[in-house]
Amino acid sequence: MKNKKPHLFSPGALICAVFDHRFEVSQNITDHIKEYRCTRCGQEMTDTAQGFMAKLTPKFRETNAFLAKFHQRRCSRKMFQQKVFSEAS
Repeated sequence: MKNKKPHLFSPGALICAVFDHRFEVSQNITDHIKEYRCTRCGQEMTDTAQGFMAKLTPKFRETNAFLAKFHQRRCSRKMFQQKVFSEAS
């Protein structure tokens, strides 16, 4: 069983509990999926397939890494095809 670290008091977490989080995009995974980080408390969130925001768990982090790799390969292939077809014309 994992030992959980005790939560330390954080003024940023207190402010977020009262006034809500202030999320900024920390990483663009695809055109539609992004990872966010709260500027006050550091909590990380991500977009889900349904369009909602969820906490960034290790499972979501792994899924996002796969999607980013897949998206990057697909975009590079698409750019290569456009380049080849434009040179042929």
